[in-house]
Amino acid sequence: MPKPSLSELLAAGPAPRVEEDEAAKKQLAELQLAMLRVQQGAFQQQKRLIVAFEGFDSAGKGGVIRALTETLDPRGLAVWPIGVPSKDDQRTHWLYRFWVKLPHPGTIAIFDRTWYGRVLAERVQGLVPKQAWKRAYREINQFERELIDDGVELVKIFLAITKDEQLRRFEARLKDPYKQWKLTQADLDARAAWDQYVGASDDLLRKTSKKRAPWELIPADDKAHARLAVLHHVTTRLSHHRDWMESEAEKKRRRSLRRELSLLEGGRGTGS
Repeated sequence: MPKPSLSELLAAGPAPRVEEDEAAKKQLAELQLAMLRVQQGAFQQQKRLIVAFEGFDSAGKGGVIRALTETLDPRGLAVWPIGVPSKDDQRTHWLYRFWVKLPHPGTIAIFDRTWYGRVLAERVQGLVPKQAWKRAYREINQFERELIDDGVELVKIFLAITKDEQLRRFEARLKDPYKQWKLTQADLDARAAWDQYVGASDDLLRKTSKKRAPWELIPADDKAHARLAVLHHVTTRLSHHRDWMESEAEKKRRRSLRRELSLLEGGRGTGS
């Protein structure tokens, strides 16, 4: 199975763009309905789903997650924004804070950043020793293997943004009083280490994209394209839940019609 590469994608030229016209709005609505059917099917079958997002600062993870969850029932959904490990987190094994956020049966957990921070920010910023982040690839693969063996379905998405587009978004945030809080010194420090982050991303994509837990690398310079691409990928990967739900709905409709027909015919027989 070919491994995705962030550096190759960034070098490939302009990212795909989508016109935000009526056709795009219709496609988005159809995909959001498909996502709702996925959630309903997972709930009815008591399945556990995880959608995990990674990507550089301002890659649009929040906007994509809003599009993904807009039509979903919030009672069956948890969105987990992941930041730097707290003091309490540092007292336990580094994966413990993710174990306690895993979805209950019939629910979806969405991670806005993930356990991959160990081999991205914590690696590049020197927050953990080299032997710790090098060991983390094995620990992550084992963690995901245990989840999948236990019946959890895992979808992993990396949103890829170019350096020029990130700069445009940073500048836009500085001008917008409602978004200035999103830009921090940590974001600027990460941008200063852009090449190291690209190299670390290539490593994680190569070492942790497995047959049962592959990475989907999505160009995200164009927000409309990213939203549609993410929804299409997630609903395709989890389409069996939508198919099950639609099949059960059709069975229920036919049973209802048969019951109505039986009552109708029974009533006629009584009247004669």
